[in-house]
Amino acid sequence: MAERIPIRKVSVEAFRVPTESLESDGTLEWGATVMVLVTIAAGDKEGIGYSYTGRAAASVVEDRLAGELEGMDALATRACWHRMVHSVRNVGRTGIVSSAVAACDVALHDLKAKLLGVSAATLLGQRHESVLIYGSGGFTSQTDEELGAQLGGWAKAGLRAVKMKIGRDPAHDRERLRIARDAIGPGVQLFIDANGAFTRREALSFAEFAAEYGVTWFEEPIPQGNLEGLCFVRERLPAGMEVSAGEYAWKLADFRQLLDARAVDVLQADATRCAGFTEFLMADALAAAHELPLSSHTAPALHLPVACAALQFRNVEWFADHVRIEHMFFDGAPVPKDGRIAPNLTRPGLGLELKRTDAERYAI
Repeated sequence: MAERIPIRKVSVEAFRVPTESLESDGTLEWGATVMVLVTIAAGDKEGIGYSYTGRAAASVVEDRLAGELEGMDALATRACWHRMVHSVRNVGRTGIVSSAVAACDVALHDLKAKLLGVSAATLLGQRHESVLIYGSGGFTSQTDEELGAQLGGWAKAGLRAVKMKIGRDPAHDRERLRIARDAIGPGVQLFIDANGAFTRREALSFAEFAAEYGVTWFEEPIPQGNLEGLCFVRERLPAGMEVSAGEYAWKLADFRQLLDARAVDVLQADATRCAGFTEFLMADALAAAHELPLSSHTAPALHLPVACAALQFRNVEWFADHVRIEHMFFDGAPVPKDGRIAPNLTRPGLGLELKRTDAERYAI
């Protein structure tokens, strides 16, 4: 193999996939999901990476990142990542820009693994043969019957934990907790996610009630940016209930601030937001330094290989919307077995192949 394999082309596409019905959580509602897909070519291989973000991320790739990457060594993934991050200094590092970098970084790792003829999990230094998943949905827009059917279905399928959204109607959420627990039975963990809908006192009041139904995970009880408030809530939660946050950490400093503030029991990271696998593994190192577990946020097919490599890893979010899209768009999307997913080590890279005919009907 040549010592250096120059990147010859970077291309990007965007797709908009309507949800099956209007969905909502404690603070937002939506009717579609946008995926930005990057393809990077070098040698005789192509790598793909994607982010669930806005169409504007594709413009960032086209206008800013593609030109920076073309001609660089496809095997030098960290040099490519640094080049991209440096190039966006004057347009901002967070939000849409970080998601654009993320899609490129994942594509670079997929490409490098394919050039070397190994799976992405192997390339990243696999530690776990498989990883736990938890079912994630329970949208506040669901009827009570839909909530019970979705969460109960995951429990019957062998998942050991499920998560539901709360915060839009806290009074009715108390009844929804009862429905959820009845649907999943006593042996499955129940998680809740407020998406920052509560004040500190409201979060603590709801946590006391949730503890009666065995809730063990309270995600973003108040907005993630309120570090002092998150710490206040975490220190006062009922015994056995953890605070998780980190899905809106765009760069390493965001993770560091959450950890330094003692704001979380479980650190979350989203490789489609925090500039890809490269920064996800940096977040894992920070979690290791603080002796805390790490969980991935959404995009389960994308997170599988990096989750298998992470030292502090606990679980993958089996997010209903993205599970649906990844199985629609890709051959090779993972299928759970006994509440876990595992990479197919016989397939190079991410192990995903775009079903272009199926995807193109959603092209923007």
